Amino acid sequence: MKIALIIENSQAAKSQIVHDALTAVAEPLGHEVFHYGMYTAEDKASLTYVMNGLLTGILLNSGAADFVVTGCGTGTGSMLAANAMPGVFCGLIIDPTDAFLFGQINDGNAIAMPYAKGFGWAAELNLQDCYRKLFEGERGLGYPKERAQIMATNRGILKDLKAVTCHDMLTVLKSVDQDLLKAAVAGDKFQDLFFANATDEGIREYIRGVVDSRA
Repeated sequence: MKIALIIENSQAAKSQIVHDALTAVAEPLGHEVFHYGMYTAEDKASLTYVMNGLLTGILLNSGAADFVVTGCGTGTGSMLAANAMPGVFCGLIIDPTDAFLFGQINDGNAIAMPYAKGFGWAAELNLQDCYRKLFEGERGLGYPKERAQIMATNRGILKDLKAVTCHDMLTVLKSVDQDLLKAAVAGDKFQDLFFANATDEGIREYIRGVVDSRA
């Protein structure tokens, strides 16, 4: 599985802590982690939580990522922005129980975490425990197990509902404020990571045009 990591500006100083915790858990399980920034608080390309959501939509809908790990000070802003995107089902994850239940009940494709609120001593251990509960084993099995079928049914209903209430991602990209989009894809490593992994040709070509227009 291709896991994308996105960090917004207010928490960029903690980027390495989050990245290290994620790779320590995900890579031994056979997953690949792609860090889309921010990398430091001094990065020229600055990401807001709104951009986190837009990037989450781009990466998941283009096939560049199978799962996105993002967040902000409380995690709530990034979660809301991500869930505004088509095909994105993002949960707010604070502790390992949240991670386990989200994986088993909701089986979404993105999480947002708080990197300021409650982020204190041994925070990196909590991050690792969350990622472990999320990425170890099979997701979507239900909890409690006897409710697995109704949970799967409801996930399907929600997916259909979102397909009706949201535009497709290419329409979103064409309709969104283009300055916002240009800023969201301005990261130093974005082009290298995105074009190496994205599979949707329509989204690839539109993003290429946006990137080229910045040159």
